[in-house]
Amino acid sequence: MSAARGKHSGFRGGMRELVSTPGRVAGLILFVLALIFIFENMQQVGIRLLFWEVTMPLWLALLGMGVVGALCGALLFRRH
Repeated sequence: MSAARGKHSGFRGGMRELVSTPGRVAGLILFVLALIFIFENMQQVGIRLLFWEVTMPLWLALLGMGVVGALCGALLFRRH
């Protein structure tokens, strides 16, 4: 075994490193749930923005509003 590969070589070793901490397990679960959410909400929706109406996938509209909410939270609650 070469020194570059370490003691956790192969698929099983890589999986052990991937789920080695509770934070990584939670992140992996959230990633899988996000993928499920995206694939379940692929239908097009019409969204009215003042005078315009745009059509986009529902998941993209929700993601955009989540980003706007996160930015607002970051601006309001940042430390000086």
